[in-house]
Amino acid sequence: QVQLIESGGGLVPAGGSLRLSCAASGRTYAMGWFRQAPGKEREFVAVIIWGGNTYYSESVKGRFTISRDNAENMASLQMSSLKPEDTAVYYCAADKNTGVGSLRVPATYDYWGQGTQVTVSL
Repeated sequence: QVQLIESGGGLVPAGGSLRLSCAASGRTYAMGWFRQAPGKEREFVAVIIWGGNTYYSESVKGRFTISRDNAENMASLQMSSLKPEDTAVYYCAADKNTGVGSLRVPATYDYWGQGTQVTVSL
């Protein structure tokens, strides 16, 4: 069992930046970020594979950067040029399997963090 602990959420004005971090208690194949706004489904934001490959949703590409430190079992999401529509609870997720399922789908992931609120004001 791997535990994920997120940190770094908060309130930021539009155009600002925030950095989210996720600490894992063990090694994982992929670490991703999802977000869920009130009344909406959980949606894919970004994922980074053990070897360093990264994938982003179109809505955040060019504004968000995902990274990981394999030695520390940590992943980070640097968010810039934030917009009010980025407001959501952000969840860190980890997948322990290699090449099984789409990494853009929540059901693929085995472990989830508790979530951290990101609010972008006008």
